[in-house]
Amino acid sequence: MADGFLSHPFRRLFWSPTLLGVPYYQSALADWFETPTVHILKINVPGCHKDDIKIQLEEGNVLQVSGKAAKPDAPENAVWHVNERSGGQFSREFVLPDNAKVDQIKAQFENGVLTVTVPKETVTKPKTRSISISSKL
Repeated sequence: MADGFLSHPFRRLFWSPTLLGVPYYQSALADWFETPTVHILKINVPGCHKDDIKIQLEEGNVLQVSGKAAKPDAPENAVWHVNERSGGQFSREFVLPDNAKVDQIKAQFENGVLTVTVPKETVTKPKTRSISISSKL
């Protein structure tokens, strides 16, 4: 058994900002990986609809994803025991690298996961060449 009040299994109810009526921003869980040609961001947005999510580019290379998840519904006379899926607003920012083609960003939403695809500039490595050395510049 857990010791103390803060270890009580219902502690999240007592410390929940939604219980206190205070709006707050959650951070959506995300994965970011890249291939040789593209950056891929997968962001969990459970409880959202496509129209609830806003994606915008700020300051040239800061990708901001925000939205509002629906609060779980329950009958008016229901007694909550656990309130972990509280819904509410979320926001997340990603600083994209310089090689991101920000004008070609695409997003797809499916099964509570938002996938943002950011193509990369193809960087060609300079060819190796010899440089002659002279005695005077």
